[in-house]
Amino acid sequence: MNPRAVPLTFVRHDPETTQHRPEDNVFTLLRRVFQYAKPHRKLLIPLSIHVCLRAVLLPVGTWAMAAVINGPIAHRDAAGVIYGAVGFALLAALTNFLFHYRYKLALLLGEAVIHDLRAAVFQHVLRMPMAYFDKTKTGRIIGRVTSDIDSIRTGVQDVVFISAVQIGQMLVASALMLYYDRVLFLLVALLAPIVWILNRTFTKRVTEAQRKASESYSRIAATLSESVSGVRVTQGFVREDVNSAYFRDLAADQAGYNMVMARTSALFLPLLECLTQGFTALLLLVGSWRILSPGSGENIGDIVQFFFLSALLFEPVKSVGNQYAAALAAMVGAERVFRLLDTPPAWLDGPDVQPLAGETNSKVAPVGMRVEFEKLWFAYEPGQHVLKNISFCAEPGQTVALVGHTGSGKTSITNLLAKLYLHGSGKLLLDGMEINKIQSDSLHRQMGVVQQSSFLFEGTVLENIRFARPEATEEEAMEVTRRLGFGDLIEALPQGIHTPVGEGGTGLSSGQRQLVNFARALLLNPRLLILDEATSAIDAPTEARIQRALNTLLQGRTSFVVAHRLSTIRGADLILVLENGEIVERGTHSELLLLQGVYAKLHSHFTGA
Repeated sequence: MNPRAVPLTFVRHDPETTQHRPEDNVFTLLRRVFQYAKPHRKLLIPLSIHVCLRAVLLPVGTWAMAAVINGPIAHRDAAGVIYGAVGFALLAALTNFLFHYRYKLALLLGEAVIHDLRAAVFQHVLRMPMAYFDKTKTGRIIGRVTSDIDSIRTGVQDVVFISAVQIGQMLVASALMLYYDRVLFLLVALLAPIVWILNRTFTKRVTEAQRKASESYSRIAATLSESVSGVRVTQGFVREDVNSAYFRDLAADQAGYNMVMARTSALFLPLLECLTQGFTALLLLVGSWRILSPGSGENIGDIVQFFFLSALLFEPVKSVGNQYAAALAAMVGAERVFRLLDTPPAWLDGPDVQPLAGETNSKVAPVGMRVEFEKLWFAYEPGQHVLKNISFCAEPGQTVALVGHTGSGKTSITNLLAKLYLHGSGKLLLDGMEINKIQSDSLHRQMGVVQQSSFLFEGTVLENIRFARPEATEEEAMEVTRRLGFGDLIEALPQGIHTPVGEGGTGLSSGQRQLVNFARALLLNPRLLILDEATSAIDAPTEARIQRALNTLLQGRTSFVVAHRLSTIRGADLILVLENGEIVERGTHSELLLLQGVYAKLHSHFTGA
C-alpha cells in the first residue's frame, strides 16, 4: 500500500465553505460587517467625511491643473500661472492631509471592527454545546478566528474605503467630463458595460477558487493542530515521513487553488489595462478628429481638460482590479465567519429555566443534591441510543460508582449530569427539578468535574487551581491542596504554587496535573462532584493519598465516580454496572460480589482472584 495514500486525518469537504447561500451577497455581507462599526461612530463619521472630501478633491485637483494649462498657460499669463500653481499646491496639500487622516481612521476603525467581530466569534464558539466540537475540527475553528477575520480586516481597512474614494472620484470626474464634452463622455460610458461583463466573468472563477483555497487552508490548520498535539505518537510510530508527505499534498492542494486565482488575476488585470488604454487611444483619435475638422470650433484646451479627467476616471478602474483579489478574499472570509455566527447551538437554556437552589460559598459545608434518572434514553446520533431506559436514584451525600466495559455508557451519564448534552425521553431530576429547566450556569457553579484527561491552561499552578474561582486567595488554594493531602508536593515544586505551567500542563507530570485538577474542582466546594477516570493518571502511592483525602472530601457531596480501579469504588453507596447502555446490576460492593454476576467477574479479573 502506498504510504502517501494513508491520510493523517480524515479530510472531508466543509459545507460551510463549499456551499454559497443566496443571502451571502456582497451588500448583505458589507451591511453585517459594518454592524460592528456602529459602536465606533466617533471613527466612522469623520472617516466618512474624509472619504467624501477626498473623492471630490482628487478630480477637482486634476480639473484645476487642466484649467491652469487651458487658461493662464495658453494665454501666456505669468501671474495667472503663479496663482494657479500656488492654488494647486494648496489643494494638493489639503488632499494629502485628508489622505493621511482617512488612512489613519480606516486602520483604527478596521482594528476596532475586527476586535469586536473576533470577540463575538470566540464567545459564540465557547457557548456551543459539546456536540458541535464532536463534529468540527479545531483547525477549522482556528481558521475562522484567524485567517478569515484577517481577510475581513483587509477588506474594511483597504478595499471598502479605497473603493469608496475611487467610486466617488469616478462619479465626480464623470460629471465634469459630461459638462465639458457630452459626445466624448458617451464614448467613455461604453466602458462601463464592458467592465461589468469582465467582472462577472472573472468573479465567479476567482470566488470559487477563493472558497476552495480557504477550505484547503482550514484542512492545513486542522492537520497542523492535530500533528503538533500528537507529535509523540507520530515520532513513536516513525510516521514523520508519511505525515510529512500527506501535509505536502495538502500544501500542494492549497497552492493549486492559489495558482488558479493568480492566473485569473494575471489575465483580468492586463485585460482591464488594455481596455483603458484602448479607450484612451480611441478618445485621442476622436478628439483629434473633432479639433482638426474644418470649422469644428473645438477648443484644444477643453479637449486637454477632458483627457486629464478621463485619466482620472480610468485610473480607479485599474485600481479596482488591483483590489479585486483582496475584495473576494474578504467576501469569502465574511461568508465563513457569519455562517459560523449563524450556526445556532444545538440547544440553549429556555426562557423558563430557574436557578438551582442550594448554592454555597467556599467556607460552608456542602449539602449534596438528590439525583434521579427516570426511564431515560439518550443518543448522540438519532436512532443510535447509548443509554437505554436508565433509572436510579442517588440521595444527597451518596457516592455512586459507574462500572462497565469501554463504551457501556458510563461517561454518557456524567455528560448528561453536567448538562453538556440534553437527554431524550425520560427524566433527569436534580433536587426534584428537571435538568432542562435548570439554569446551566447555576448548575455548573455547584458542580465539580475531574476528567481522565488532565488539561491545564498556560499560566501558574495557582492560576489553574483558581480557574473556577478567580477571586479565591492563594491561602484558600493552598488549603485545598493540604486537605487533599498533597500540599507538600505543591510546595516542593521549583517555585511552589507559583510554578509556571506550559500549554496543556507541560512542566508537570501527569500525576501532578491530575492533582491540580482535583484541587481546581474542590476549590469550588461543589454540591455535585463527578470523577471520570480521575485517578487513572495517578501512580499507586499518590492514589493512596488521594483516597484518604476523598474519604473526607466526598462527605456531604453527591458524587459520581467512573473508574476501572476497584479501589476507588469499593466504598460507594451504590454501584451501577452498565452493558451496552443498560444497567444490568446495581448494589453495594459486597452485594454485587454475592450475585456472582458481571461485577463479580470484573472484580475477579482485576484482582486475579
